[in-house]
Formats: sequence, C-alpha cells, structure tokens
Amino acid sequence: MIPRYQRILFAVLVLACIAMGAVLWNHHRHNYSLRDEANNDAPIEAPSFAASENVTLALANDSDGSITPTTRDMALPSTPAVRVRALLEHLLAEYTSRKSPHPLGGGVAVEDVYLIDLPLSAPAPRNADGSFAGSGLPAKAVEMDDPLTRTTGQLAVINLRSAWCDAHPSGITVETLTIDSILGTLHAAMPQITEVRFLADGQPRSTLAGNVELDRTYDVVDTSNVVTPVQHE
Repeated sequence: MIPRYQRILFAVLVLACIAMGAVLWNHHRHNYSLRDEANNDAPIEAPSFAASENVTLALANDSDGSITPTTRDMALPSTPAVRVRALLEHLLAEYTSRKSPHPLGGGVAVEDVYLIDLPLSAPAPRNADGSFAGSGLPAKAVEMDDPLTRTTGQLAVINLRSAWCDAHPSGITVETLTIDSILGTLHAAMPQITEVRFLADGQPRSTLAGNVELDRTYDVVDTSNVVTPVQHE
C-alpha cells in the first residue's frame, strides 16, 4: 500500500505540472501576439484629443428679432465636417432650455455635414435622380451660370433630420432666426465656409417649418447686424 504522504506528494506534483503547463501556454500565446503586432504594417491611429476653446455662437432672440454673438467654452473635434456638426449641435442645444429666448425642441437636429470645395466645376457626377453626387444638390447647382461655379471657399451641405424640422415652431420670425443663427455661427467659427445648402434626411425640403425657404443656397455672413421683424403669428 502506498503511504499517505506519497499520495499527497504525487497529487501536489500533478497539480504543479498542470499549473506550469497553463503558464507556459499563456506565455506562448503572448509571444505570438507580440510577434503578430510587430509584423503588422497597418499604421496605428493616433488618439485624438479635443482641447476646450472659446467659440462664438450667434444666438437668436424671438422677442426683438436679434442675433447676438455669445462666447461659449467647448471642445470640438478637429476634422472639419465633424467639427461643423458638433458646433451646430452645441448651438441648437442652447435653444432646448425652457428659458431660452428662442425655444426649440430637443433631439438630434443634424444628421451629417458635407464640405465641398468651391467653385464647383461642370460637368459634375450625377445621381440617377439628377442630383449632384454625394451632396443631394439639384443638377442646376453645377451648371456654369450658377453662382456656386464662381464662388470661392467651401459649401457646407447640412443634412438635417426631418423629424427635427417637423417639430420646429412654425412662423416667419422663428424660422428666419434659426437660419440666421446657423449662418452667423458658421461665419464666426468656420470662416472658410462661404455657402450653405440644407437637406432633410438626404433630400431637398421646400421650407423649414412652412415659411422660410430651405431649398436654396444661403450666403454665410455675419447676421448679428440684421434684425428680423417680429411677426406676431
């Protein structure tokens, strides 16, 4: 009969062998992982850090029809199109407060933003429906007599969400102030953008909320010196 101490010793040795095998297996896998990473030629994407900065927002006031430049401290991405989208979301979020002088509904307003270098050249790629490929602009926007073929800077195509437009308060004053607020903010924060076109869910939309045209090209200008007549609708 095998003495008890030998059985205990044997069991300890077996457990030690199992543990050692597990350690060696993990070490082996780790070495292969390091080797694969060393042989990977794909560039490593550097982390992106957005520092907080002072940004001017053109804030609207329904009571007197004014646009007031106001400085806010915020962190924005560096990629231009993503930066514009984040900037506009910050701007429109200002209006979700009940105490806002230009109250708007909440929710995501901007689906995405496209930036197109100007002037446009003709002929341009067309979609099946005749629109300018990649932006939803109508075909006439790239004809040689169109102002966009002679304007410099950048065209920002802002794709809004239809649900946000549908929920926007209706009225000449409030709709005009929303557009002017966007234009004034872009003028102050993104001076390379000189023109704006709006889409809704990727398609042209005739008006913002029934009054102000949305299917046209807007010049990006300083709107703080423009007072919109207050309409009591």
